[in-house]
Amino acid sequence: MSATAAVEMPEISETGLTVKEVSQRIESGQSNAVKTSTSRSVKDIVRANVFTLFNGIIFVAMVMVLVTGSWRDAVFGFVIIINTGIGIFTELKAKRTLDKLSILVASDFLVRRDGEDVEVPHNEIVLGDLLWIRSGEQVPADGQIIQTWGLELDESMLTGESRTVRHKVGEQVYSGATAVSGMALVKVNAVGSHSYAATLTAQAKVYKKTVSDLNKGINTILKFMTFLVVPLCILLILSQIHTVGGWDAALSTGEWRQAVVSAVAGVVGMIPEGLVLLTSLNFAVAAMRLARHNTLVQELESVETLARVDALNLDKTGTITDGGIAFNQLIMLGSRWRELPAQPTEGGSFETLTEQAATQALYDCCNEEQPNGTGQAVLAGLKAQGYEPGQVESRVPFSSARKWSAVVKPILPPAGGDSRSESEGGRTEITPSHLAMTAPASGGETWYMGAPEVIISALDGDYSDVLQQVNDYANDGNRVLLVACSTTSLADTDNPQIDPQAKPVALVLCSEKIREDAEQTLAWFREQGVRCRVISGDNPVTVGAIARKVRLTGEHEPRFMDARELPEDVNELARVLENVDVLGRVLPNQKKAIVQALHTQNHVVAMTGDGVNDALAIKEADLGIAMGNAAPATKAVAQVVLVDSKFSHLPDMVARGRQVMANMERVASLFLVKTVYSALISLGVVLTQIPYPYLPRHITYIGALTIGMPAFILALAPNTRRYIPGFLKRVVTFALPGGIATALSVLLTAWFLPGIMGWDVTKNVDLSALRATSAIILFLMGVFVLARVAQPLNSWRGILVAAFAAAGVIGAFIPFVANFFALILPTGTTLVATLIALGGSALIFVICLWLAPLVGKVSGKLLRQHGFNI
Repeated sequence: MSATAAVEMPEISETGLTVKEVSQRIESGQSNAVKTSTSRSVKDIVRANVFTLFNGIIFVAMVMVLVTGSWRDAVFGFVIIINTGIGIFTELKAKRTLDKLSILVASDFLVRRDGEDVEVPHNEIVLGDLLWIRSGEQVPADGQIIQTWGLELDESMLTGESRTVRHKVGEQVYSGATAVSGMALVKVNAVGSHSYAATLTAQAKVYKKTVSDLNKGINTILKFMTFLVVPLCILLILSQIHTVGGWDAALSTGEWRQAVVSAVAGVVGMIPEGLVLLTSLNFAVAAMRLARHNTLVQELESVETLARVDALNLDKTGTITDGGIAFNQLIMLGSRWRELPAQPTEGGSFETLTEQAATQALYDCCNEEQPNGTGQAVLAGLKAQGYEPGQVESRVPFSSARKWSAVVKPILPPAGGDSRSESEGGRTEITPSHLAMTAPASGGETWYMGAPEVIISALDGDYSDVLQQVNDYANDGNRVLLVACSTTSLADTDNPQIDPQAKPVALVLCSEKIREDAEQTLAWFREQGVRCRVISGDNPVTVGAIARKVRLTGEHEPRFMDARELPEDVNELARVLENVDVLGRVLPNQKKAIVQALHTQNHVVAMTGDGVNDALAIKEADLGIAMGNAAPATKAVAQVVLVDSKFSHLPDMVARGRQVMANMERVASLFLVKTVYSALISLGVVLTQIPYPYLPRHITYIGALTIGMPAFILALAPNTRRYIPGFLKRVVTFALPGGIATALSVLLTAWFLPGIMGWDVTKNVDLSALRATSAIILFLMGVFVLARVAQPLNSWRGILVAAFAAAGVIGAFIPFVANFFALILPTGTTLVATLIALGGSALIFVICLWLAPLVGKVSGKLLRQHGFNI
């Protein structure tokens, strides 16, 4: 529990719980503690990396080989153990990084204890606590309102209803709702798993699999392999038993051991064991790298979503601007404000209001319990001019949904004497208190402050000239508010409405500070083909002016629009959005609708924001990005939090996502080639009943040098290629030519080379020579595929390919390595035959690569002719 909160709160008589009572309730489990995490638990990480389908298959295969006594051919199992260990270590490191960073964005709440207001973490709120609910906060626990100062809640996350609800004393509030204006003192009556907050927080922050192009593609590959591996393994064992003379001979001579080892060689090759590992490792490493730049990734898989974003919706305040606002001036509306009548005097004439009265009313409108940024700026500016709080009978706090606030000020008789005063020009002026000279003492006047368009649209009369002034000031980048006044008291503060007879009195001009990095960041997104739109609750002209300053659309003038003119139909809205760059006066439910409309056009949408009114859209978007200073509700539903609230981190986020996707495409292609040729070779062996052309230890050695280790390096390499949809199609298209070429080369060698060389493959010596030659061909084809994946080769990638190719050759000359992996260097006529086979393999590889595009075009044309859309 922190020290007394450094914030002025209303004076109340309630003292709240004592320290002893709080301790007792924590011990009895009556606290608001909920198990939440930005990452998986240690148990989940270990389980996810160890207990996988393919680890199970590999383990069974390893045990089968160990039973035969050929432990060297079981070394592939230890490689899996090492890879799994790397995956666990990397995710644990990422977990520590993310959990540590998540503390920085955790929010505290204000409670009343022992007669003092203290800030406590979410988990330390207990049953019976007196909890302050302030504007911008998400209600952390269920409770009953004890006192209220105009509290309005957005309960859309609970009910789906976007309208705000004004609550009274005695009413129940539920966790998960968000305070959009006002404040209240609540007595907590449900905590922890018994409250709505538990469900909401768990959904928002728990580690979960994000449905994505990458995940769907890899899952499709793995699902296919699941159905392929088991039957092929059985068929391989049967075929290998046949090659050694059947079951009787195999069991009597012990040749069944060799049959099992041969069958396992085919199974091991078909399993892309490192693909899933590298995917999770890539996500974890990307999250750690982003964390170093104060970017908290709350769902690791959201890193991949970054690469696919092509529509970025930006909230102006806190994103393009730094949230800092300064009050500039109050401008009286010429003759307009003089039209506001006071109560009629005995002679029937009307008097007018003073600028001082309007300024005082502006101060009182902004002087809420929890004023927003604009209100704080106005208060700071007016306090510097010597203004202090005035008398207020009642108020309607500002609401982002309503877009105005109001105060009812009492009309009291003057202390004495004639209240009239002569101005410098000789004109008679009176203050608002003078209005009460003939008015009832219980009467009041209502002052409104808020969005000019919203207030004026509710007034009777033509105020087009006022709107023109508003637009002129807004065109210069000002944030413009309108002050209006009515001589009647606000009738209903529970369902407040603007008095149509109210008169515009003054314009309030404020300005925002644009972030220094905004223009450069937006330029990067333009170059990368990401369509940026500014979506704000402010005046569209003001927002448009700021968009112009930061060159949102480059050399073109940004097109702006008032959100009140947007159609409600989602499809029509999508068409309108294509021609709009800036939207102003956007309501929270409209922000959500905008995201939904973009989804209908198959856009991948990212949404940034910091306010409560952004939470719905952030949750709806494919990628929700919250600023570090955002409201708790906004951070709770976002997948990514910019801890230091710097907009300039976004390009690095997108670049990191693209790196993951582009590199995983390379890696997946590399692994899938091995899967393709292993499956085809196994099928060829089964159909022609020949001994398997290589050993498990061969595929372990070759796979490590041409796939495993290079894939690890390529997966983490820099890569800024823009993501293009169609991951699985491209991976399969890439893998098939290389896989088919490798399978043909090895099978043709196994079918014809023994006859040419006069080998009897039933003898171990000749079979070993054939397998050694096949392994050499397999290695060469692996280098070819690696070179194709690693392109362009005129950089470190070429050195990478050359280094692993050299390592493979050098290993064959090292006695220990050669003996362990059964690598035999060909000599004499075998060397000549091997070189011819290598030349033929290279030719087959080139032909397959040449034929692949032609076959693709022909098959695609045929499919389209038969009504298939590919």
